[in-house]
Formats: sequence, C-alpha cells, structure tokens
Amino acid sequence: MSPIMADLKALPPLEQSTAFAALQTHFESIESLHLRELFAQDSERASKFSAEAAGIYLDYSKNRINETTRQLLLKLAEERGVREAIDAMFSGAQLNLTEGRAVLHTALRANSDETILVDGKNVVDDVHEVLRRMGDFTDRVRSGEHRGFSGKKITTVVNIGIGGSDLGPLMAYEALKSRSDRDIQLRFVSNVDGTDFAEATRDIDIESTLFVICSKTFTTLETLANARLARALVLAKFGEEKSIAAHFVAVSTNQEQVEEFGIDPANMFGFWDWVGGRYSYDSAIGLSLMIAIGRDGFSEMLQGFRSMDQHFRSAPFAENLPVLMALLGIWYNNFFGAESVAVLPYDQSLHRFAAYLQQLDMESNGKSVTRQGESVGVQTGPIIWGEPGTNGQHAFYQLIHQGTKLIPCDFIGFCQSENPLETEGQSMHDLLMANYFAQTEALAFGKTEEEVKAEGTREDLVAHRVFPGNRPTNSLLMDRLTPATLGALVALYEHKVFVQGIIWNVNSFDQWGVELGKVLAKRIIPELSAGSFPGGHDSSTDSLISRYRQHRGLE
Repeated sequence: MSPIMADLKALPPLEQSTAFAALQTHFESIESLHLRELFAQDSERASKFSAEAAGIYLDYSKNRINETTRQLLLKLAEERGVREAIDAMFSGAQLNLTEGRAVLHTALRANSDETILVDGKNVVDDVHEVLRRMGDFTDRVRSGEHRGFSGKKITTVVNIGIGGSDLGPLMAYEALKSRSDRDIQLRFVSNVDGTDFAEATRDIDIESTLFVICSKTFTTLETLANARLARALVLAKFGEEKSIAAHFVAVSTNQEQVEEFGIDPANMFGFWDWVGGRYSYDSAIGLSLMIAIGRDGFSEMLQGFRSMDQHFRSAPFAENLPVLMALLGIWYNNFFGAESVAVLPYDQSLHRFAAYLQQLDMESNGKSVTRQGESVGVQTGPIIWGEPGTNGQHAFYQLIHQGTKLIPCDFIGFCQSENPLETEGQSMHDLLMANYFAQTEALAFGKTEEEVKAEGTREDLVAHRVFPGNRPTNSLLMDRLTPATLGALVALYEHKVFVQGIIWNVNSFDQWGVELGKVLAKRIIPELSAGSFPGGHDSSTDSLISRYRQHRGLE
C-alpha cells in the first residue's frame, strides 16, 4: 500500500479530530450571529468571501461564517488529508477500497499528451482512442453517412440506460439543447416501467431511429429489458435480423453479448472499471450527447471539465472552489444539523441538474460506515433537491424563507441568456436574474418586525410578515451556459462530493446500497407470474404480492 493510501486508511473518526473540536467550540460562539451583523461589520465582505475559476464566480459571503470559521475549516481539510487524497486520485491510486479500483473520471478529460498509469498502462491513450471512434461515428450519423436499414437518415436517437448512463446524458442534453443539431432529437429511456419506453417511442419513425444501449456489462436488468423492446420494434418493422446492426450501437465492454444481440462490434464503445456510472457521461456513455452537440461541442465540454480539474488539483484551498463549497457543506451538515441542500438553477435548461446531482452526491456519500468498515460518528451525505427558478419560488421557497428547517442553497445563474427574448421592451432574462439576486438578498437579511411595522402592517399580521433571514446561500454566476461552462460546473460538484467523502472518511465510489433490492427483485419476478405463490417473505411482503396476483387474475 502506498504511503498516501496508508495515511487515508489511518484517519481517526472525524469527531475526534483536533480541527473538528476547534470548529465545535467556534460554532457555539458564532451560531447566533446574524448575516446582517456580519455584513455591517465589514463593507469588504463580498470581495473577501468570493473566488473564481474555470469561468465560475462563487460568492459565498452570504454564509454564516467569519474569517475564523474559514481558517478553521481550511485546517480541517488539511488535517483530514484532502491534499494527499487529491494527489492520490489524480495519480490513479485505488481509492475505491471495497472494489479495489482506481478513481479516474478525471482521465476522461485529460489532454492526449498526459500520462496516467493504471497497472503500468497509460489509460489516456485508451480514452482518446475511444473519443476518436465516438467522433468518427458521430460525424457519420450527423452527415447522413450512417443510415437506417431502409436508407433513411437518422433523425431520432434513443438513449437506453439507467442511473449514470441516463441521468448524465439527459441532464447535459437538456442543458445544451440550444446548441444541438435540431434535425436530430434525443429521447431517453431508463425506467423498467413500460410507460417510459412506450411514451419515448410512440411517435418515432423506426426507419430513422438509432438506439444507443448503455450497459457496461450488457446485463443490467432494466436496460436490457428496454433494449429487447426496442429490438422487437426494429424486427417488427423490417423482419430481418441484419437490420439490428443499422439501428443499434452499444456502450459496453461485453463484446460477446453485444454481438449476440446483433450489434456490430465496430459500433461498440467501451469504458473502464475506474469510471463510476455517476461520473461517466463524459465517457462513451455520452455518445448520444456527442451526436446531438457534435464532436467539437463535446470536446469543448471536456475542456471545461479539464479546466476545473486543473484548478482543483493546484489551487490553494483558500481559493479552491470545490474545497470551499465542500467545507461549507460540512459546516452546515455537521454543526448546524442541516439535512438537505437545495440546488436552484436560474436557467430552465438546467431543469434536470438537481436530479443529476442527487445521484452524484447521495449515491457517493450516502454511507454510514468508514473506509475501515466502522460506524461513522457524524451525519454524512445531505439530501439534494431543487428546481429551476422562478418555478421553485412559487412552490417551496416559502419553507426556505419562513419554515423551521435550515436549508443551505446553491443559486446558479448566467449573465447571458441562450434565448434573449423581450416582452414589451423588457428583457425576460433581466426578469429572471432580478429574482436570482433578490432571493439570496431576502434569504440573508430577511425583514425585521420593526421594518414590517414601519410599512403600516396591521398588528395581527406582523408576525406573519416577518422574515427571519440568516438563511445561507452560495451564488454561482457564469457568463453563459456553454458546453465548457457545463463541464466546469459538473466537475465542481464532482470534486466537492469527493472532498466531503474524504473528510467523513467514507468511500464515495462504491454503491452497495443499491444491490440488496435488486437481488430480492430477481427472486420476486417469477413469483408474480407463476402458477402458485409459495410465499416465504415477511407477512407484509407476502400479503402485498398476493394482493397483486389477485388483481392480475392469478389467484
């Protein structure tokens, strides 16, 4: 074991660390301090508590911290070996201890002249070979060289995957749709619920449709079930097995199963076990996205990822965006007891961003044991949720402003709109961004009882119209939503999650929690259609299955 890995395995429980104890003492002295006071004390606060990198400006001044807080949090990062862990990840060390794997999603966007060794092999060469093949195939589809079985140009691409092989490409496609080839539409199928497949395919022209099947092992139950439905549609249309090769490609490493399905192995694109599913859409899993935005657009996105990677790897922690955001999350999670984080993009194109981050964060750090297999003594991964502004303002902002729960929020905004519309001379984007700025101001400073009374409010309504404020927010502001900006933004959150996992001493790169239900489901599947039901589960599950079978006419 390398010295770096030995150091990481040797981390003591977080609550026993010197820096954590210092933060706990400090928290008790600052807990009641209001953001109104913090801003009143320092006219330079906004500039002191902000940082910028890779096209992202982070204003974190509206957080319940002072300079002492920041220094203590930075000391926590140092004490927990964050710098060593960053070096270990970028060097290809086996940070995923339970599966014995490196964690190298950063290699997916490395420059072609870089060297990253895994088992003595430079994986960057393999990455760029797959990217080249993806680009060549993308060019053939977009130009019309690759056509359907009957000779029609591909105009619909249906991505079939689940988890990271669905959430990532879908989020990115929606985010970058304004830059996509509008003569090719993307659709996504993930849920094993037949409704998902039926609605995605009900009005497509099979003759001009390409299905992208994303399954590393080509055995994923949900993905293969939907892939077989798609295969049946193609065969029903053409009646010939050889039609499959024209309408299907695979993102997989199981060539035998891919060929048995009928897919040309030349149209199989692989990725590696050092890429976790939730970190994979910038790999071959993003093939459907590349078809939509083109080879150049995908390359620009990778450049954005790379820019944030380089910043994360080299910037001092006091200026390091992922580290700062991670530490602020630790501050609220482990000291204020906040249990969730709201991600609020003021751009409709990012309407799937919070859903994407749910898997990235909650599957990574939703752990209750340490790397050593011992119980974690503190609260770990937060609940991630959110919707675009201004929709969220008319739904759940009431709870954030005046509810009893402390909910830290990330506000994401852009200075330029991809759709600069006006109504009666008024910029729609200005209307949107006025709300972006106003909400963080309102959450921070609120409205006091005296201010409410000064407005002439009736006495019996005063309490209802008081806003306590002191609700923490991060403001992330960018120029516009480009492929590069999206890449940098996603990498920012990837690295934030990584830093928090290191501080909590959990393995952010396995996901054993998704396995048990899948195993039990395989046992139950035949019980839902068999001639008789043997039972053998708990009384609740047995009665539910029996009721289901009765309503299906099996009992």
